[in-house]
Amino acid sequence: MRSRIWLAFLIVAALVTPAAFAEKITLIYPNRSGSQWPLFLAKEGGYYQKYGLDVDLKFVVHPGSIAALVSGDAALVNSSLEQLMQAASKDGSMVLVGSSLNKGMFALMARKDVASIKDLKGKRIAVGQVGDAPYGYVIALLSKSGLGARDVTWVPVGTDVSGRAAALESGRADATMLTAPAFFKLEAGGFKTLANLSEHDDIFASTGFLMKKSQIQANPKLPELLLKAQAEATKRFYEDKAFAVKAYMVYDKQPQADVERIYDLYAKPNAFERVPYVLADAVKAVVAQQSDPQTAAQMKAYDFHKVIDNSTVDRLVKEKYFETLFGATIKAEEDRKAKLAFK
Repeated sequence: MRSRIWLAFLIVAALVTPAAFAEKITLIYPNRSGSQWPLFLAKEGGYYQKYGLDVDLKFVVHPGSIAALVSGDAALVNSSLEQLMQAASKDGSMVLVGSSLNKGMFALMARKDVASIKDLKGKRIAVGQVGDAPYGYVIALLSKSGLGARDVTWVPVGTDVSGRAAALESGRADATMLTAPAFFKLEAGGFKTLANLSEHDDIFASTGFLMKKSQIQANPKLPELLLKAQAEATKRFYEDKAFAVKAYMVYDKQPQADVERIYDLYAKPNAFERVPYVLADAVKAVVAQQSDPQTAAQMKAYDFHKVIDNSTVDRLVKEKYFETLFGATIKAEEDRKAKLAFK
């Protein structure tokens, strides 16, 4: 009798999938761009599931993404470091636990009769909203040409990259900052690329992983599980272009040729961080590029040690997790990034 009961138990156990025991969480991405590739790959490649996480990826534009995190409807937001630092500095309940990207693939696009960035003086520039990440990147590029925020007219469109592209195409704006593949289409339509952030190493276009401190207190292992899943997804990105392209197209249904071109833009400079520290220079850059006087004063006065925590990445380095994953050659990169990390 006991043997029959045990046999029945084994049969039932074999039929129950690991997902049945996985922790259900929601992760949010506020833009459809290559910057979200580690999340897309971790989901489609089964890496979240490997670490016991049943992840629902949701697209929610900023600031709705932050609201979802604050309300407890999401466990993590992967967004621009600027947006996350602004939010975290106003609400100490959140914490940045890592960063997968520091080099942006944004292009400053303009009408074909705009010859240079200097010629944007007096022109209209579309942004999602004044103070968002593309706004900050435009400010950084304008400053290199001797222009400031008051030298142009800002056109807030309230949506993501598609809204900014539409504003430029319709003539509502004279220029805007776009990610690929949106700027591919505008290039083909005769619009001009005035600058690309990938060519400016001194302009950080970083992303970050933002979580709630209370959720980490309830599940201290969660940041580690997420970082491991996304690190393995990053490894898959560099090793398997075909799968990376396929995974991306699940969340942003673009022509395959365009996605392959986007892939090359990120893969060629090794844009995705294998050792995902939040970098000190990236934090400094975000604070320095604030143009609103009130926001700039508030962020300069804020102690970001309260909301930036690289300890999980530090521990994974000490435990040789990244060396095991990527091989011994990652050690030099670990050492270099550890010196650059926000402490």
